[in-house]
Amino acid sequence: MPIYEYRCQNCRKYVVLRLSYAEYDTAKKQCSHCGSEQLTRLVSRVRVVRSEEARLDSLSDPTSFGDVDENDPKSIGKFMRRMSNEMGEDLGGEFDEVVGRLESGEDPEAIEKDHPDLGLGDAGGMGAGMPGGFGDDF
Repeated sequence: MPIYEYRCQNCRKYVVLRLSYAEYDTAKKQCSHCGSEQLTRLVSRVRVVRSEEARLDSLSDPTSFGDVDENDPKSIGKFMRRMSNEMGEDLGGEFDEVVGRLESGEDPEAIEKDHPDLGLGDAGGMGAGMPGGFGDDF
């Protein structure tokens, strides 16, 4: 069943409605938090269901590494974000923080100092101790 996402203009909360295509035109769309009918439809993210094998094949394609500059934190962060999105799994707030800091161009060594529990030191560099990490040897 399709999911329709809205933002309530009254209480500003996020509202999700599950409606069949037939119900969409006739259903009373109402905020589940405050009861308001003043909802603005949001553009939902499109998800494509793929097998784990297809996701792994996509990640193993050597052309996906062509634009990665291992000396550029932004490039590494962008690649890690792409890997995370490809796997379709939430890797947690700590992963998002580290990748966000890389994407902003922060020095990987400074990030390692703030997160000694990631096990990055002897394991081969930034990302090696993280889920989906790759170490220095892409």
